[in-house]
Amino acid sequence: MKLSERLKSDASWADYRDMIQARASLDRSTYDRLKTQVHFQLVEQLDFASITELPKEALAGSIRASLEQITTAHNLPLNQKERTDLIADLLDEILGLGPIEGLVRDESVQDILVNGHDQVFVERKGILEKTDIRFRDNDHLMQVVDRIVSAVGRRVDESSPMVDARLPDGSRVNVIIPPLALAGPVVSIRKFGRDPVTIERLLDSLALTPEMNTFLQAAVQTKLNVLISGGTGAGKTTLLNVLSGYIPPAERIVTIEDSAELRLNQPHVVGLESRPPNIEGKGEVTLTDLVKNSLRMRPDRIIVGEARGAEVMDMLQAMNTGHPGSMSTIHANTPKDALSRMEVMAGMGTALFSERALRGLIASAIHIIVQLARLPDGTRRVISISEVHGMADESVSVVPLVAFVQEGVDDRGRVLGRFSGSGAKPFFGEHIRSHGLDLPVDLFSRTERVI
Repeated sequence: MKLSERLKSDASWADYRDMIQARASLDRSTYDRLKTQVHFQLVEQLDFASITELPKEALAGSIRASLEQITTAHNLPLNQKERTDLIADLLDEILGLGPIEGLVRDESVQDILVNGHDQVFVERKGILEKTDIRFRDNDHLMQVVDRIVSAVGRRVDESSPMVDARLPDGSRVNVIIPPLALAGPVVSIRKFGRDPVTIERLLDSLALTPEMNTFLQAAVQTKLNVLISGGTGAGKTTLLNVLSGYIPPAERIVTIEDSAELRLNQPHVVGLESRPPNIEGKGEVTLTDLVKNSLRMRPDRIIVGEARGAEVMDMLQAMNTGHPGSMSTIHANTPKDALSRMEVMAGMGTALFSERALRGLIASAIHIIVQLARLPDGTRRVISISEVHGMADESVSVVPLVAFVQEGVDDRGRVLGRFSGSGAKPFFGEHIRSHGLDLPVDLFSRTERVI
C-alpha cells in the first residue's frame, strides 16, 4: 500500500481526539500514527519547493507555525508538553534525523548505535547503554539513512548495502542494510564534538604526559613520519587532528580520506575524499588513486586519514621520496602489529617486492609509532610511543620510549597505572636538534602515576 493510501485509511481526527481523551489508548503506536497524520497534512499544506530555500531558522519557524495551526485546527486535546513534544518530533523528522536528532545534539553522547528500528544504544564516557528511542519501523529508519548518505553524494541499496558517510558536523557514519544486516538497517555514528579536542584537554585527562607531548611536537615540527595505531574508538583521528596543529602554517597539507573526518586549522589544507562506484559500477576513485594524484599537487605533507589497503605502498614511497612529515592512522593492537599490517597492505598492490625489501621500505619510511587504547573504564590513553630504528636482521626494530603500565582498578572502576619512561635517549634526538629544537636529556627517564 502506498504511503498516501495508508495514511488516508488511518484513523480520523475525531478518532484521535477520542483516543487522546481516553488517555489509556494513547500508546506509542497511536502517537506515531498521529505524528504521521500531522506530517502528511503539513506536506499537503506547505509548498516545500519554495520554503526550503529559506535559511534554516526561518524554515523551522515557518514549519513550527504551520504545525501549531494544524494541531489547533483539529482541536486535539493535548496538554502543553505533549503539543510541544509533537511539534519538536516533527521538526526533527523534517529538518533533522528523526528520533536520533536529540542524541546528535547531546554533547555527552560519543557514539550512537542503531540496531534496526527498535534498538538504539549510546555510549557515554566509554560505557554503552540502551535508550528508549525507537523508529516507527525499518522504512522510517531507511528514510533517515537516505537523508544522511544522499547529503554527501552517496547511496545505499540492495546492490550497494554498505556505505560510509558523515554528518554536517563531521561525525562519522557507517550504514549496513539487509540483506547483509539480518535484523534491519544498522547505523553506527561516531560523533565529533562541536569543540575540537585540544592538547590541553588531552593533558588534563591524562591521555598523555607533558614530556610525551614535547617529543611528539618536536617530531611533527621536524618532519618525522608518524603512524598512529590503535583499536576502534581509541581516539586515533582525534590525536591526528591535535598533532597536525604542530605543522608550521606555511606548509601545504593534502589530506586523503575515505570519508572526510579531519578538521585541520592550518591555512593551507587541501582535502581529498575517495568516491565509491556509481550504480553502473563506474566512476570509483580509490585512496590509491588519490595518493598518486596528491604527489602531483606539490604537497609539503601528506596525511592519510586511515591506512587500510593498497594505497599504503604509494604512501610509503612518498615518505621515502621527498615528502617527509607525513602522518596516518592504522587499526592495530601494538606497534609491531601495526608494521605487520602495513606489510600485508603494501603487498596488496601491483608492485612486487621481497619480504625483506618491503620491511626495509617500511623501516625507512616510518619513524614514530604512537599506540592508543581505550581502557576498560572508557578512558582513551596513549599507551606507548616507540621509535623505528631500521632493520635488525630480518625484522624491523621497534624501540619503546615510554609506555603506560596498568596496575589495577579502584573501587569506582577507574583504571590505575603509570607512565613509565624507558630511560632511553631518543634515536631521533640528533635529527630534532639539527632543526633547531632541543629535548631534555632525561625526557623519558621519569615515571608518572595516573590515578
